[in-house]
Amino acid sequence: MSILTIKQNIMARRKARIRAKVSGTAEMPRLTVFKSNKFLYAQIIDDTKGHTLVACDSRLYKGKKPTECAKEIGLDIAKKAKAAKIEKVVFDRNGYLYIGNIKTIAEAAREGGLKF
Repeated sequence: MSILTIKQNIMARRKARIRAKVSGTAEMPRLTVFKSNKFLYAQIIDDTKGHTLVACDSRLYKGKKPTECAKEIGLDIAKKAKAAKIEKVVFDRNGYLYIGNIKTIAEAAREGGLKF
């Protein structure tokens, strides 16, 4: 096995462990985050219906540093959630460690008024 395959396997196992415990309902949907090489994405999902209620990404914030984009995404997702009458969410870090941009998105969403 190559190094990349081992890292992907560890990430997939961590993601499966998290998703086994975290699920979104209509009363308390799931706030999930995703990082690509270029952009950050966040969405609030109702898992019982399988619908995305609110979504936000960093493609709108070109020219900013990733940490600045993460803060903007957190505040923006919280603002959109308030408009959709969502106050409490379950945070799904999607297998990523709770550091860096993932932590910044979560903290900014809390600042914006979401409760985890």
